[in-house]
Order: sequence, then structure tokens, then C-alpha cells
Amino acid sequence: MEALKQRKKNLRRLLSYHGALLLCVFSALFGTGAALGDSEALPAPHYQATTASPDGIGKVFMGREISHVMGHRGANWLERPQRVQEERTDLLMESLNLNPSDVVVDLGAGTGYFSFPMATKVPDGKVLAVDIQPEMLAIIEHRTANYGVPNVETVLASECDPSLEASSADVVLLVDAYHEFSCPLEVMAGVVASLKPGGRVLLVEYRGEDPTIGIKPLHTMTLAQAEKEMAAVGLALTSVSDELPKQHLMTFQKKEHVID
Repeated sequence: MEALKQRKKNLRRLLSYHGALLLCVFSALFGTGAALGDSEALPAPHYQATTASPDGIGKVFMGREISHVMGHRGANWLERPQRVQEERTDLLMESLNLNPSDVVVDLGAGTGYFSFPMATKVPDGKVLAVDIQPEMLAIIEHRTANYGVPNVETVLASECDPSLEASSADVVLLVDAYHEFSCPLEVMAGVVASLKPGGRVLLVEYRGEDPTIGIKPLHTMTLAQAEKEMAAVGLALTSVSDELPKQHLMTFQKKEHVID
């Protein structure tokens, strides 16, 4: 009898968890329920609280503590001259395989370090530079005006909503940004909804398997962890490249568009 009661109790917990999770993803995809920018108003059994580490926010998703966001005061670090050599950002740009008419989302665009070179590769398309910090977007808008780049548009997102139109993006690029998302499930659900058929998510993160790269652990991600978290929103890993000196370049697509 006690065993039966315990099984029923476990079943109720399981149903409650998955019901709340589906509601959360549904809200992110279709905009129902509480405002997406209000993370406290969303049901969140998929997040756990922990004592914050020096580099983290004390919020855990799928076993990973989320890191602090690098604020706009760190803009100079994003634009440091040695970045090309340290990260081979030139090699990354060559690996994106963009088409001239693509609509590309630079999610967590920062200063637009990647937005502007990508814009030259999509002359018949555009780049949506998305960030949650108005200060970063102001930098991009200033550069857009000064450089005369007509196909870079800024988008102000919130912590739990990337503010992307449904079925609008061919490629979504995230460079060293995803590990800082305080609402990773909600944001990535919005990303998935924004993809056109056959659209790609390109996730670039410092390799968490390599302790020699000199990056704080919370600012890295293992391939296994990334694959697990992307699977939670229906994305499947289609390729991974480790040609970059310190980072994984991982390509994901909606599972229904993946050919086994």
C-alpha cells in the first residue's frame, strides 16, 4: 500500500513538472500568459536555486549554473585587437556559410563585432543585432550610421524573450552569449519559433572540456551540456567544428528538419 501511494505521489510530481514546463515553452512560443520579460511571473520548475558562485547568479538549468552577464562596460574587451588571433574570428566568419539573401540574427550582439562583417555577406538580406542592453544597441546604431550599413537592424530583447518574429530567421548566431542567458529555455524556445524551415542555430562557446583555455568555468560549455540543453527546445546537433583555437562551433536544427 505504501509503495502504491509513493508511486502515485511520484506520478503527480512528474505530471506537475512537465505540465508547467509545457506551459512555459508555450508562453515563450506564442506569447500567452505572463509578460515574457518578467521571469519571476513564469512557472519555472526547470530552474533550481543554489548559493551563487563568484561568477554565477545562483540559478541552475539542467545542472549548469548560469553566469553573470558581461555588461556594456566590457565593450572594449569585445573589440580588443588581439581577439582575431586569440579566437580566430576570421575563421569563424568563413565557417558560417551564409547565403546573400539570408536573414541572420546576432543574438547577444554586444557591440556588433560579428553583425557588421556578417552584413557584408548578406547584401540581399539583413542582420538583426539583438541584445538586452540598450547601451550595446546604441553602440551598434552609432556604428551603423557612421559606416553607412543599411542592412543591420537593432532589436531590444528582454531576459526571457528574444523579440523575434515567427519563421523569420535563416540563421541565429550566438557567440559566447548563451551561457549568460538568465532564461535559457524561454529564450531558446523563442529562437526555435523564429526559424524558417531548414533554419540553423550556430552556437559558439568556449570548450568546457578543456581546462587549459584560461576561461572561467561558468563561461564555458561542454558539447554534451550544449546538446542536452538545445534538445530541451527541440533542436538537434547536426555538426560540430573544433577548428577554432578555444571554442566549439555547434550547428543545430529543428529535429523535424534533421535527416538521420
